[in-house]
Amino acid sequence: MTHIYRCELELHDTLYFATREIGRLYETEAIVHNYALCYALGLVDSDRYGTRVSEEHEYRYFCREQVPMYEEHLSKLNEVGIYVTPARSLQHTSVLHTWKYANNNYHVEMEKTQKNIPSFGRAKEIAPESAFEFFILSQNPLPKLSKWIRLGKWMSKAELKITKEVEVSKSKNEDFIFPFPLNPLDVMFTHQVLSYDTVNMPPVSLIRNVRLQGHFYDFDGLQIPARMEYRFKI
Repeated sequence: MTHIYRCELELHDTLYFATREIGRLYETEAIVHNYALCYALGLVDSDRYGTRVSEEHEYRYFCREQVPMYEEHLSKLNEVGIYVTPARSLQHTSVLHTWKYANNNYHVEMEKTQKNIPSFGRAKEIAPESAFEFFILSQNPLPKLSKWIRLGKWMSKAELKITKEVEVSKSKNEDFIFPFPLNPLDVMFTHQVLSYDTVNMPPVSLIRNVRLQGHFYDFDGLQIPARMEYRFKI
């Protein structure tokens, strides 16, 4: 039995993460990666969801090392049968912020700075009231998720709503199209990926408007790929 949750996120702050850097422009793509969602939803390193990791790989707000541990953390979600898809935009607007700072050398040596060299950049962020949609697939019913979560570099506030929940027991096996973004590493071992559009973003580029051959669940007028798991190597 698989439990499928259709979820919406509404931003209450501007959302920023550097999807791509174009000169001095740091742009945020209107897609939320599924790795980021797993952490934001509190699914990683949690007793509540049975995903507690070893002390060596534990995750907290303040990390001892700024080194990603996606494989160690997300493999625990595979063990308990929880999978989160990337989120696509339902509607969004962007805002452009300019920032600059000066090169103040006096904090190194107590001497007068000879010249002031400003540095600046621009951050393209997703504006408040923008909305995103994604799916959670779980082998067991999930404990109640938090209504409020934090996302992105600024830990932006977002409201989570579960708009529909169903239980499905059987999947079909044929060609189908899934218009939402997917992590290609997570479907390429269980499905034949026939065509797609690429969204270049770290840490793993995503694909969307994907045509696949393999098992899927019928859900709310969509065909959602079945048997997805977090994978980390081709």
